[in-house]
Amino acid sequence: MDTSNPAAFVNGGLLRMHLGRKVRAVIQVIRSDVGSVIGKSTDDSQIIVKGSPPVPPTNYVEVIGVAETDNSIRAEIWTNFGDAFDMSSYDQLCQLANGEFKHLFL
Repeated sequence: MDTSNPAAFVNGGLLRMHLGRKVRAVIQVIRSDVGSVIGKSTDDSQIIVKGSPPVPPTNYVEVIGVAETDNSIRAEIWTNFGDAFDMSSYDQLCQLANGEFKHLFL
């Protein structure tokens, strides 16, 4: 496992703290087009993910890529997470990974 450039766990609100850096987020797919996906993050923010999503994407996908703006990610890796996912627990993980336990994640 390559640990030289870890991806920060983010939700929509935390994305702006990591502009230009590698991030990972789980989104609920709202719309999938050629070259992008519009989704809802774990904190109910809208995120645009640019890149080629898996065909077909499931209801929930994890993306790892570079935070381009405060609401967009240029995806490098897409992972289908299925049609049921606990968004609340993942959002809590994002908060912990960017708060008091940040040293454990980056």
